[in-house]
Amino acid sequence: MVPSHSLIMGNGSIKAPRLEETCLTSSIKEASVWESVEPLKMRIAHLEEELARRDQEFRAQEKRLQSLQRELEAKVSQIDKLQDAIGYNSLGRSPPAPLRHSRRLLSVINQGSTRFHRVAVEVHRRLKAKEGVSAEPTSRHFCHEHRVHHISTERPRIHKDSSTKKLINEAIMNNDFLKKLEPQHTRELVDCMYEKIYATDQLVIQEGEPGNYLYVLAEGLLEVIQNGKLLGQMRPGTAFGELAILYNCKRTATVKAVTQSYIWALDRQTFQTIMMRSTQARHEEYFSFLRSVSLLKDLPEEKLAKIIDCLEVDYFDKGEYIIREGEEGNTFFIIAKGEVSVTQTTEGFSEPQEIKTLGVGDYFGEKALISEDVRSANIIAKENGTQCLVVDRDNFNQMVGTYEELQAYLREYVEQLSLSDERRNAMPQSPLYERFPEAAELRRLKEKAAGLSSNSFMKELQVVATLGMGGFGRVELVKLKDSEDTAFALKCIKKKHIVDTRQQEHIYSEKHILQQTRSNFIVRMFRTFRDDKYVYMLLEACLGGELWSVLRDMSSFDEHTARFCTGCVLEAFDYLHGRGIVYRDLKPENLLLDGEGYVKMTDFGFAKKIGLGKKTWTFCGTPEYVAPEVIMNKGHDFGADCWSMGILIFELLIGSPPFTGSDPIRIYTMVLHGIEKVDVPKRISKRPEDLIRRLCKLNPAERLGNKKNGIIDIKKHKWFQGFNWEGLRRRKLASPLKREDSDGLEWEMLLTFVENSSNWPAILEEMPRGRGELLSKRYIKNPGCSKMSNCLDISIDRKENKAASCP
Repeated sequence: MVPSHSLIMGNGSIKAPRLEETCLTSSIKEASVWESVEPLKMRIAHLEEELARRDQEFRAQEKRLQSLQRELEAKVSQIDKLQDAIGYNSLGRSPPAPLRHSRRLLSVINQGSTRFHRVAVEVHRRLKAKEGVSAEPTSRHFCHEHRVHHISTERPRIHKDSSTKKLINEAIMNNDFLKKLEPQHTRELVDCMYEKIYATDQLVIQEGEPGNYLYVLAEGLLEVIQNGKLLGQMRPGTAFGELAILYNCKRTATVKAVTQSYIWALDRQTFQTIMMRSTQARHEEYFSFLRSVSLLKDLPEEKLAKIIDCLEVDYFDKGEYIIREGEEGNTFFIIAKGEVSVTQTTEGFSEPQEIKTLGVGDYFGEKALISEDVRSANIIAKENGTQCLVVDRDNFNQMVGTYEELQAYLREYVEQLSLSDERRNAMPQSPLYERFPEAAELRRLKEKAAGLSSNSFMKELQVVATLGMGGFGRVELVKLKDSEDTAFALKCIKKKHIVDTRQQEHIYSEKHILQQTRSNFIVRMFRTFRDDKYVYMLLEACLGGELWSVLRDMSSFDEHTARFCTGCVLEAFDYLHGRGIVYRDLKPENLLLDGEGYVKMTDFGFAKKIGLGKKTWTFCGTPEYVAPEVIMNKGHDFGADCWSMGILIFELLIGSPPFTGSDPIRIYTMVLHGIEKVDVPKRISKRPEDLIRRLCKLNPAERLGNKKNGIIDIKKHKWFQGFNWEGLRRRKLASPLKREDSDGLEWEMLLTFVENSSNWPAILEEMPRGRGELLSKRYIKNPGCSKMSNCLDISIDRKENKAASCP
């Protein structure tokens, strides 16, 4: 049946179309549609292909852009670090207005390579290595005659009204560094401050002068001037000069009274005494507590000291349960303040009955240190503010050892001591040591050094070059005049510098420690000399240069190289800590490379023999590497070296330490916040990052390497998995820092020195009598020559400072 089609006409009638017309029209339309669809499909396919191609190009461009963005950000970050290092923004320039990140990057792009070149030139001209700082030794064995007459370590407390105390307290709490002090120390600091009055235009601080006081402005107005320019003003309630209470440093600005000003002051010696005395008193109190515990009383002092380090203080209010009967516990308590009630379930009573009261010095829960302990009684605080010293079994086992280990330790204590003495005395002649090829060379050098005259040794030595310079003096590369193949490093220390900075004790300590050390990872000392102006140390010459210089040239090390360097330092620390010596100045600048590319520790000016379980108090070290407990004068031990080990690993892998700043106080403030506040760059992988964080715990007792197993715990960390420790000790492990052309290494180093020796006339003028002529010749290997006979002979003119050209 054919369907009917009709059209509705305008007058209401319906007209049916003819069948043939309808079919013809439909077929024509169908044909035209298909003709137009095919080209469209082809066009769509072509456009899709083009879109896919463009999308692929866009993604590639986007990846390239991201790569360039990261590279640009890295360069900007590097420029900022370099500018901080060279003081680029402090050379009389006003700080730039803050820019958005994109504008800042754009400004770098617009400047092109000019800015990079300018900064690079400035860096090579002015970049300095990190410098160590030190306060006067706290024992004061060598500097009592140099104390300022009005300074007393037992300064009486000065009466102050409540408003004055409040003002000083608020000033301290508003200071980023001082607010880290414990409340007890803050109270004593406030009590011991004394008032000083300054008239109008009188100087409170003079730029460039050594500082010794912390100040708090109570009344008046002060202005701060640097390099003749007014930086700003200070009003009442401001604390300033805080760096001077840590160590003797030069003031970086002048502070002048605009009006008559009343200032509260505290000197460095009093501050250090407050910190040391309170901590020592607390240590002695805790020590006596532990001696009263039957479980612990027979332990040697160094073990008890470790327990003290991991004690924490818990506070309880009246009626608060410290322990509940029947619960499992792993915590041991000693009462430091207040009283507690001991109650126990008793037959015939519905409520636990009090069986005794415990007071200061009493303890409970000691069984928890041995194994899981089910508490047999309730312990309840009887007054508010009850204080208990607390240690849990896990910390106890890590720091001191398990109960079984302690029993074994006590049984063998005497035997271990005698064995340690025998081992220590036998170390220089041990078979392992004697088998090292360099042992024979060291013996030869020692024999040569022993033959030098004490009075006229300089006549027997010829200076080849200056290896390094500093405020202490300099280090010269010298050789015996009658032996071309015998070279030493001669450290020349100014006597005046030693006395002025009160470092006599540190110099004596360095001498005695180096005389006793026999480690392949520590620079050897052969002789000491002295004359009217200098003290001399004749040392092993490590002609591979400073590790810092290599790191600076390479920007950073890969993990393989950093692990090797760290391994060498750990061997040195293992040797030192086993003999009760804390080093306290680890940094790349104090690590040298020998001819085989092995790292050796040098500069023992801050090292000290403290013994096992003891602490020392002198503030010393390098700001970027100093540990929090050193900054806060809490007393420090081997844990300070473990902290610096973590900082070193970070710097080796990144090229700069995690804590840096424009001034030491800013660095110390960051250090006190801890490594947890540092964003570790992603290029440090998980294992070294974990090691760094474990080494840089704020609490020294929690640091890896400062627990019962010492340095061994660091060696067992996953980052060292598979590391050949035996090969390192035997020097069979290939160093990634060994130079291929080791024969010419020292001469290349000297060439570098000649090229950068614009200060030679000053050096020569400073030299002791009879030494000026010793620098008349320099023999430097021509990089293109393979034999010493082809070397350049460069003579130095003392007056004109010119090098003669090669004929």
